[in-house]
Amino acid sequence: MGQIKVEKNVGGIEGLAVITPTVHGDDRGYFMETFNQRDMMDAGFSINFVQDNQSSSTKGVLRGLHFQKKYPQIKLVRAVRGSVFDVAVDLRSESKTYGKWYGVELTAENKKQFLIPQGFAHGFLVLSDEAEFCYKVNDFWHPNDEGGMAWNDPEIGIEWPHLKGDYPGSPDASGYSLDDGTKLTLSDRDQEWKGLKDTFKF
Repeated sequence: MGQIKVEKNVGGIEGLAVITPTVHGDDRGYFMETFNQRDMMDAGFSINFVQDNQSSSTKGVLRGLHFQKKYPQIKLVRAVRGSVFDVAVDLRSESKTYGKWYGVELTAENKKQFLIPQGFAHGFLVLSDEAEFCYKVNDFWHPNDEGGMAWNDPEIGIEWPHLKGDYPGSPDASGYSLDDGTKLTLSDRDQEWKGLKDTFKF
């Protein structure tokens, strides 16, 4: 019997899926399978994951929106500590939902996982004081192949929760903060990416 619940094509975007594992709990704590290839195949996903990644970030950190151009990755992402708002943007040029985004809150408590196919830009905003973020990928990191797009492009209009600020005409994060006053933090490179009309298409 399968141990996962799968919501396919979330937000009306083909290929995106939210996966919720079965959690077995008692007074000692809990147990769950964070990945089971047989369950995934039963759900229609035949993916050869080759690498696991983990990052730690503090509140207000936004990582993204990223992708690999020649070696696009499928990602299965989750938060093992804290809370993040995770976003995927469809960059598949032949897709009916090109330019459309979908976001889901991933927390240590809800234990949800977000499956993002090839052809999407991906990123997340940390909502808790700290967050540890884990994800599987089906291809390795390739130096000099990374691409990205502006996290705040008004043409896409991602509704990042708890975030305040006025669009300055660029991905500059200096005028943004969470509603509790925490300043938004991005890498220098993530404040240089172009918007949808100028970014890479798959």
